[in-house]
Amino acid sequence: MRGLNPRQIEAFRALMLAGSVGSAASLLNVSQPAISRMIRDFQHQVGLALFERRGTRLVPTSEALSLYAEVERAFVGLEHIAKTATELRTRRAGFLRIAALPALANGFLPRFAGRFAAERPRLDLVLSGLVSHAVLNAVVQGQCDLGFAEATFEHAAVRAERMPTAPYVAVLPQGHRLAGKAKLRPKDFEGENFVSLGPSTVSRFRADRLFAEHGVKRIQRIETPLSEIACALVASGVGVALCEPFTAHEYSTRGIIVRPFEPRVDFEFAVLYAATQRLSAPAREFIDGFRAYVTDFLRRQAWRSK
Repeated sequence: MRGLNPRQIEAFRALMLAGSVGSAASLLNVSQPAISRMIRDFQHQVGLALFERRGTRLVPTSEALSLYAEVERAFVGLEHIAKTATELRTRRAGFLRIAALPALANGFLPRFAGRFAAERPRLDLVLSGLVSHAVLNAVVQGQCDLGFAEATFEHAAVRAERMPTAPYVAVLPQGHRLAGKAKLRPKDFEGENFVSLGPSTVSRFRADRLFAEHGVKRIQRIETPLSEIACALVASGVGVALCEPFTAHEYSTRGIIVRPFEPRVDFEFAVLYAATQRLSAPAREFIDGFRAYVTDFLRRQAWRSK
């Protein structure tokens, strides 16, 4: 038997569903003679008598009923494929793997990602927290679709889109002497125990240079690579710190006080993705939606620098 004609199979299915040649013709938007011809050819092709004529009606045979069950299963599969394609096209299905530096992954980005996924129940999402250089490696090695990392990382195999720049804020323990100030400046930190971020960050370099330019001497006893650890240390009362606003917001109800800091020290980050692959619709929508989410967050923060 040669390969079956899909149009003939459609005609057979339409006739089984509709019950008459005229109704089947309407379903397929063809003429009645065309339906009759396709059914006749289909019966010849499969070598089976599929219908018996009883007066003006065509009645399916037992072979037709058995064959129809198989045809319907095939069409359900095709319809499922079409539905999945539609959901992908309308951004309601797919698989998205995201890695982010801890400053975002410790709460801020997961809240957005959770809302994003809730609006797309057919979307599978994987979210990981990694330091920036590990985020870059994950994107390069194809282990994630999107990576959020400090904007200083570059690689030939990766494209980077900068996200909104966020100003660092001052973080103080509850009851600290500086808590009464509406805005803090470098001179306010003279002689203070200071919790420093790790030396490998650009923001640490910028902050150290700023304090040096203002001739401010801090007591730098404690150092940590992660801003959430810095905030937890500050909450313990061991010192003060500068921190990006995302982590500061997470800890603002956990024993710290947040104040604007001037001159502005920027926290710059970007979203990374493979340069050789076209972004999926969910990935593109995630980037654009998160950018708007960050922008709105920075606009609403009471401690942001003016």
